[in-house]
Amino acid sequence: MTRSLTRSTSLDSRALGRITERMTSDVADDLYDGGVVLVARDGEIGLHEAVGYSDRSTGRLAATNDVFWIFSTTKQFTNVLVLKAFEQGLLSPITKVVDVVPEFRGSDRFRVGAKDRVSVADLMTHRAGTSPTPWPLPPMECADLSRTITAIGEMDLVAPPGERVSYSPCLAHALLGEIVVRTLGKGRSFTQTLHDELLDPLGMTDTRMGAPKDWSDRLVPVVAKFPPGQFFSPQDIIDTASAAHEGAELPWVGCVSTAADLFRFAEMLRRGGELGGERILSPASIAMATTVQTGDLINERYNRIVAEKHWQPWRASIGLGFMMRGTGLRQTFFGTMSSPGTFGGYGAGSSQFFVDPERELTFVCLTAGVLGEAENLHRFQTLSDMTVAAAN
Repeated sequence: MTRSLTRSTSLDSRALGRITERMTSDVADDLYDGGVVLVARDGEIGLHEAVGYSDRSTGRLAATNDVFWIFSTTKQFTNVLVLKAFEQGLLSPITKVVDVVPEFRGSDRFRVGAKDRVSVADLMTHRAGTSPTPWPLPPMECADLSRTITAIGEMDLVAPPGERVSYSPCLAHALLGEIVVRTLGKGRSFTQTLHDELLDPLGMTDTRMGAPKDWSDRLVPVVAKFPPGQFFSPQDIIDTASAAHEGAELPWVGCVSTAADLFRFAEMLRRGGELGGERILSPASIAMATTVQTGDLINERYNRIVAEKHWQPWRASIGLGFMMRGTGLRQTFFGTMSSPGTFGGYGAGSSQFFVDPERELTFVCLTAGVLGEAENLHRFQTLSDMTVAAAN
């Protein structure tokens, strides 16, 4: 177990200790292999600790500077770039996708149908009715964003746009990434835009789109800790890490990062869009993005697991890009005790961050060993509640 320096905060040190004790117990039970957790209040870090293994198979211990594939947490970076495009008047939430990416219609450019109704907001709230597939092409071919967009154009919608919520693993944020390139990018690639507009201003030096080859000694191997038959197969998880190689552009799932870097990103959001004198977004954009936009709609992606586990219906509670805690006592990644306005993101059974704005509380956890959906939700719901309980 390794620790970084911490400062005195309005956090209960004994309660924080219980978080790492729980993670240590989980690792001992082989639920997952290890991880790095960071908790802060009002910007002051109370806990930043590595637990267990980065690679259990070799005995490599976890370290606070480990670099993890963060999977769908990448979507939150893409969302912020889209919000920046809104602020600069380059598009709006109600802009139609085909007005920016006309090839979204498919081979018949003059066809008018359901795709013409899909808005940017529909993509950001997972209401576009796109296919739930994780890959529109073989994974390694998706490294080329332009090829991915062409393939998506040839795919039909599976539901009417704007009416239902079903989490989109790939297609929605691949399209949002292309929208960023054609608006905010102004001739830059998605990767360069990401660096110029977000990573570099925030000093996120340990975050990349695609895993750099020369970071191999810090990268945490991707290991599936669940059997086949779930939303994603173990091979899907392994393929995702392989596809997110250096030079790849996957705006939905392709970034690697550290807990410290993801904390900087979350802190920028908690502070209303600014960190260290760098203004990334306006408070108005943060407010819009962290207001539930999906009403009482159910996230149909999780219907099967809800039925199997006898859970409450999975209310979507999605803002304009960010996942929200919402109201009521039901299963939630962000804990049952967090405030309704709590928001954040998570990725493929292994990574999560949240901000509880009512308590000025920030939580980041990146783990080694990808869990199945139910086990992952229970793990993060538990750790999130323990984190909220540590706030004096």
